[in-house]
Parts: sequence; C-alpha cells; structure tokens
Amino acid sequence: MTGQGTNMRKWIADWAGTLAGAALLTFILKTVAFATYYIPSESMVPTLEVGDRLVATKFDYGYGPYSTPLVSLPDFPSDDSRLFGHLPARGDIVLFRHPYTGETLVKRVIGLPGDHIRIARGQLIINGKVVPRKKVRTYAYRQHVGPAVRVTEYEETLPGGRTHPIILRSDDAPQENTGEYIVPPEHFFAMGDNRDNSADSRYASLGYVPIANLIGRSRVILYSLHDCQPEAGLTCAPRRYLTGLE
Repeated sequence: MTGQGTNMRKWIADWAGTLAGAALLTFILKTVAFATYYIPSESMVPTLEVGDRLVATKFDYGYGPYSTPLVSLPDFPSDDSRLFGHLPARGDIVLFRHPYTGETLVKRVIGLPGDHIRIARGQLIINGKVVPRKKVRTYAYRQHVGPAVRVTEYEETLPGGRTHPIILRSDDAPQENTGEYIVPPEHFFAMGDNRDNSADSRYASLGYVPIANLIGRSRVILYSLHDCQPEAGLTCAPRRYLTGLE
C-alpha cells in the first residue's frame, strides 16, 4: 500500500509539473509570439465576420506595453516605446489597444506617420493621390445586430500595390467626405473595411493610434463561428477555417 501511495504521489507531481510547464509555455508564446482575438463587430466585413477567431503574430512590430496578455509592460526607451520596434506596412490588419477605452481592436493600417489622408465621395486620397478602387459586386446582407443593408463591394489598391476588399452603402455619407488628416509621428491611421460601419481613426473617439499600442499583425482566421441564415435576396458569407489574411 505504501508503494502504491508513493507511486500515486509521484504521478500527481509529474502531472502537476507537466501542467505548470504547459501553462508557462503558453504564457511565453502568447507574450512573445502569438495572440488570439474574437471578432465582436462588423467593422471589418467583408474581410472578417462577427465570430471569426484570429491568430496574430507579435514579433512583426516588436514588443510594447501591451504585448503581454495579463499585465502592461513599461514603456521602452525608444521613440515608439517598443523593443525591436518596426512600423506596420500600409494595408496590414493589426490588433491594437484603444488609446482611450483600453479595448482591443482590429483594423487595417491606412496611414503612416506624415501621411496626408482624406476621403472624398467614398474614395481614399493619400498624399494627394486618389486610391484606385474597382467595383466587384452589389449585394445585401443582414447585420449581426440590425436590419439587412445593401452595399457595394470594391477592391481597393493602396499605394505600393496591396489590394483588399471594402464595402460601402453610399458615397454621400458624412464619413465618406472628410477634411484632411495629417498622421503625427509615432502614430498610424486605422480604418475598417466596412467603411460605413466602423468607428475608426476618422472619428475623435479613436483618432490617430500610437504605435506603442500595437499588439500584433493578424495572420490567420483560425476558425469562424459566423452564423447566417439564408434568406431570399440576401448574401451569406461563408465560414472560414485556417484562412490566411493579407
């Protein structure tokens, strides 16, 4: 009986050590390598749907105050408060900490430090040049919370040649006709692909985002829990699994 008790204690100790090691490894990986994020809103439709689970890599832009999942790190002694910091590329889909509310958000990087940005009749103008867009289709979809809406999908090509989809309800909305934004040093300008349903850098509630607030670059839709009931005349987005993001 004594031998059995000793073996049981050893088995428990081994499993406890394994679990502790796994928890430590998970914490390290989520700190220095990866982050996951559940999409709660429609600001990035059609690229991302409510219910998508993302995986983001943290090493692309270095490490900052919000790289760890549980606590905030101190500012590093650099201009952007990051260790091994790199600017995101225009067009990257990024995770970042909201500078006012502390929420984690996902948006697309549209403007970099020094860029002049405005929107005229739904078209982006970056540094005085109109960003080309090409109509893809017109369709209707039911919002996650709200009525069905009719939108036009475009393929937008940013400076440098990267393309991505956007949707618009109207070119005449106030948010599609703005003044000029000048992105300050150590900040970026973020927008959602769902241009008429995104609280982004066009609004004072978010504004320019400090580069220090970056968490990581969204790389993959791990899985999707998007729920869409087929309805006559409406388009349902497909569920995605292990789908790469540009």
